[in-house]
Amino acid sequence: IHMRITNLPSGALQANTYLAVDEKTNEGFIVDPGGYNKVLTKEVRDNDVNIKYIILTHGHSDHICGVNEHKAEFPDAKIVAYKDEEAMLENPNLNQSPGFGVPYSTKADILVSDGDELKVGDVTLKFIHTPGHTEGGMCIYVKEAKALFSGDTLFRQSIGRTDFPGGSYKEIMDSIRKKLFLLPDDTNVFPGHMGTTSIGFEKENNPFV
Repeated sequence: IHMRITNLPSGALQANTYLAVDEKTNEGFIVDPGGYNKVLTKEVRDNDVNIKYIILTHGHSDHICGVNEHKAEFPDAKIVAYKDEEAMLENPNLNQSPGFGVPYSTKADILVSDGDELKVGDVTLKFIHTPGHTEGGMCIYVKEAKALFSGDTLFRQSIGRTDFPGGSYKEIMDSIRKKLFLLPDDTNVFPGHMGTTSIGFEKENNPFV
């Protein structure tokens, strides 16, 4: 199974925005469009990718402020988020967007629960609830591609902040140790900020965990 993953940072904080495409079927999904990114649009159009989903690992503004614009361009794409994140997506004061100058809200088409799965082409996306950074934070695991989109839960040699409303240091530790670290060591991790890493590397080298 070949899944092409391109990182196209977007938004005020240049959060990592991923375009993932199943190369066999050319169906794809977008993870965390933090702002409108015309390079992302061009990449999709040039390669004639059929965008099935726009998936949000959590509701903070630096990960969602391009959702509505990209949804308008790819109207068949469904917006996917964890069920506990609904209020944050819809309420600018909760998602902190006014701090970046423009109140922003969006609405999920599909609200998922822990363990739910969706198909994109020949790959299966599994959603893992990883609270700690936010209450409804989640990661996206694609077993066939040995890939994990970790949002702001796990970073290269770091972890997500837990001092925002809904954050919990204990919960983020449990999310990482009891869920993410059970994945195979050769799973590549694509986080919301900073560079890629792997589960095996983080088990050995993450000073927080």
